[in-house]
Amino acid sequence: MEWIHERPGWPNLTWDDAALSASLGAVRHRQGRLLGRMKSLGFELRSEARVETLTTEVVSSSAIEGELLDSDEVRSSVARRLGLETGGLVRAGRDVEGIVEILLDATREYNRRLDAERLFSWHAALFPTGRSGIRRITVGAWRADESGPMQVISGPMGREKVHFQAPAAGRLPGEMERFFEWFDTDCGVDPVVTAAVAHFRFVTIHPFDDGNGRIARAIADMALARAEDSPDRYYSMSTQIESERSSYYEQLERHQRGSLDITGWIDWFIACLGRSLEGAEDTLARVLYRARFWQMADSYRLNARQRAVLGRMLGDFEGHLNTSKYAKLAGCSSDTALRDIRELLDREIIVKNRGGGRSTSYRLIELHDLATD
Repeated sequence: MEWIHERPGWPNLTWDDAALSASLGAVRHRQGRLLGRMKSLGFELRSEARVETLTTEVVSSSAIEGELLDSDEVRSSVARRLGLETGGLVRAGRDVEGIVEILLDATREYNRRLDAERLFSWHAALFPTGRSGIRRITVGAWRADESGPMQVISGPMGREKVHFQAPAAGRLPGEMERFFEWFDTDCGVDPVVTAAVAHFRFVTIHPFDDGNGRIARAIADMALARAEDSPDRYYSMSTQIESERSSYYEQLERHQRGSLDITGWIDWFIACLGRSLEGAEDTLARVLYRARFWQMADSYRLNARQRAVLGRMLGDFEGHLNTSKYAKLAGCSSDTALRDIRELLDREIIVKNRGGGRSTSYRLIELHDLATD
């Protein structure tokens, strides 16, 4: 098996600009339209959209690698680093702080040169204990391959399938120097295409013992920030990749075994980016809904219990509200919960779902019923 990094001409990857022009033009138009919409909003709404986008980006990028982060911890870390109010938010752990630090450095310092020292600091932030799970790894340095070549495999012992084998460790210093020089040189390539190529090229080199996927996606986000000439993120590429994880890995593996022409990978990346921009519309709708909701709710004298429960319902609350859920969330009796709920119903902040008796449940007022003035 000859891997792409073993082919003559590597790392001079090629692609068909004509085949990509229509989809690239459409996604660039959508990027501009989204940024234009966000600029028309007030500072508070833009800040909330940034926090939500960065939170989902961090959580999703880790989830792609099978690592589940607490979204409340991530949101707390993002808000604090953006200088926003963090009152009532939970304290983030070192693992969360590390990946948030990487993403913000990549996107807010997008014009600063990428080099080995910067990547080493990212890697050290990603693995503050020097371990990946229970396994000790080399941190803040290129991998050494002491236990054999870096491979991605599956299947039972003795019948393993090798999906990918990275370049030998001895090649890494030269490979990465060429990568840095290419990434920070303006070759007249559209920055969105650069993001796709950088992602592919980095995961092919696979320079670290672990964390290559998350760092590759941070580098792609850095290139996308350059494409928009903006440090502000309003869409999450990693969230879309996570929802298409099987296709993502299939595309990467297919092109590792192919020629130096990676038009297919770039086309998939651009299409995935387009779908993530569509998802940004949902994020914006949620932000606008919450803003209008609290504008309406704040016109009433809500007690602390009511505000706390409504805040949970506006977040990652599952299902509908009922009296027992309210009592548990607010830490109060069922009678108190029922009185609070009746007040919210009278003020049309929540509405009753169909059904009654023990199955009585409630939901928040819909967006189209909120005042927009």
